[in-house]
Amino acid sequence: MRIKKIFLLLLVLVFLLPIDVDAQCAMCRAVLESESSGKAAEGINNGIVYLMAVPYVLVAGLFFFIYKKMRA
Repeated sequence: MRIKKIFLLLLVLVFLLPIDVDAQCAMCRAVLESESSGKAAEGINNGIVYLMAVPYVLVAGLFFFIYKKMRA
């Protein structure tokens, strides 16, 4: 039981730590750097956040469902 708690704590810490990544395709970077207003870059960033949020919500829901089934 203690190992499960430690594993869960480590898993939570890994997901909460921010990771600074500077990776883009060459074409996206060129288009976003050439634009002066920054609206396209803001739109791209918002789209990435929305695309990344959905899998995390689905995985969290799956873990919650498994947790409830194991407790019952």
